Amino acid sequence: MKRYILPLFLSLLLALSACGESLPSGQSGGAGSSFPPDSSQGAVQSPEPVPFTLAVYSEFSLHPALAANRANLTLSPLLYEPLFALDEAFQAQPVLCQSYHVSPDKLVWTFTLRSEVTFSDGTPLTGQVVASALDLARSAKGRYRERLADVTSIAASEDTPNQVSITLRRPNGTLPVLLDIPIALGEGDRPLGTGPYILSELEGLMSLVPRTSWWQEDKPLPVQTIPLHTVTKSDELIYAFDAGNVSLVDVDLMATNAMGYGGNYQTWDYATTDFLYLGFNTQSVLCRAPQVRQALALAVDREAIVSAVYANHAVPTWLPVHPGSALHSQSAADSAPSYDLEGLAAQLEELRLAEKPFTLLVNNENTAKASAAQRIAYQLEAAGLTVELRQLSFEDYTAALAAGDFDLYLGETVFTADFDLAPLLGSAGRLNYGGWWTEEADGLLYAMHTASSEDKPAAAEQLFALLNEQVPIVPIAFKNGSVLTQWGRLSGLTPVRGNVFYQMEHWTIQ
Repeated sequence: MKRYILPLFLSLLLALSACGESLPSGQSGGAGSSFPPDSSQGAVQSPEPVPFTLAVYSEFSLHPALAANRANLTLSPLLYEPLFALDEAFQAQPVLCQSYHVSPDKLVWTFTLRSEVTFSDGTPLTGQVVASALDLARSAKGRYRERLADVTSIAASEDTPNQVSITLRRPNGTLPVLLDIPIALGEGDRPLGTGPYILSELEGLMSLVPRTSWWQEDKPLPVQTIPLHTVTKSDELIYAFDAGNVSLVDVDLMATNAMGYGGNYQTWDYATTDFLYLGFNTQSVLCRAPQVRQALALAVDREAIVSAVYANHAVPTWLPVHPGSALHSQSAADSAPSYDLEGLAAQLEELRLAEKPFTLLVNNENTAKASAAQRIAYQLEAAGLTVELRQLSFEDYTAALAAGDFDLYLGETVFTADFDLAPLLGSAGRLNYGGWWTEEADGLLYAMHTASSEDKPAAAEQLFALLNEQVPIVPIAFKNGSVLTQWGRLSGLTPVRGNVFYQMEHWTIQ
């Protein structure tokens, strides 16, 4: 993106001219223009500085477990805190939890809470409050019901007020990474929290003001009062950001029907668990053999898809775990099938596949996914295959997957932070549309899920070896989330999934 400067020469018969100035390397800019004042009109006063401002949909809930509005959920880390926070490597760091222990069968986890924490009205944080908050989060109306589907009960300790226990139906060796769930007091639209700010509403104006009794008062806040700019619909938010009335937004630039932002802005990407992959119908005649799937995997040019299709708002991956995760294995990634069009052509000739047509499905409602599928189809055709690319509505796409009416499909799913792969690759997995099964798979998936954080990388490596051999799917990329900020206003951002204000104490706001 470029910033344009249009100096105007008011002289008879001279033409208007313009010159462009590139933004600094590594930053993204918007499509806005900047016009310097005409010095011939006298001195122009500098505009009043705009305070650091965030957006809020005031008509909607701000409850961190019940809200559905992305802008309101962006505010959650400023008002509420979780038992654990996830860092950039998807590792759990304690926040409200002081310590924990787990039963030998890894079905019962007991968490001891910090004793000095209170909500903004002085209510102490107790095991009963946390149990109620988590029960709400996993209820039918809660945002975290799928994540906490393995939870059978949550109970406060009768003897120790600052303890809470979670019982599971399936062992989990790394439950804390699922507990970056903000804890709120009650079920109202404006519940109290334990975070650094409280919500203030005066004469119709909303803002966040710092707490005087925050338990982490040793962490300096880079800004005190944060005005909230009220919007009612998405185009109002975009206009407010473009005009500079909102200083920061959290967006998925590659989402279906994603709307564009203008103005001069910087982009701060962060890792997510949103996974893009190529799936196979392992029950069909064409893709039943692992050798065929290994060959077809050579048509996937991950780097080109990430750069050309996703505009680098994704990271390529050769494994079904994020490259930034502690579970990632470079040796396993190096052993996975990689883009090799000449090798693909040779193998297709050896396997005698060139005469057989393949059907590739993709949901056409997302432009990026449709483009990625088109690129894969081109590569397969360049190697000599006949490919029917079927771009379907989401309803028709899911129906075709459920019916097994495909040979290949481009899929997308969002993993939990513990990278539980059973829903996608397990024999009973609800996302295992290709019907893949092998005798070892379920045992290796179980071992990875139940392993402790220390043992989990080794368990994951054993599973990756089987996946590289069998190739039930071809990992392509993990999408990034993006924080957009007004150009030059902020520095030091280190956003993570679920908390764009992660380590906010290191920010500098101009």
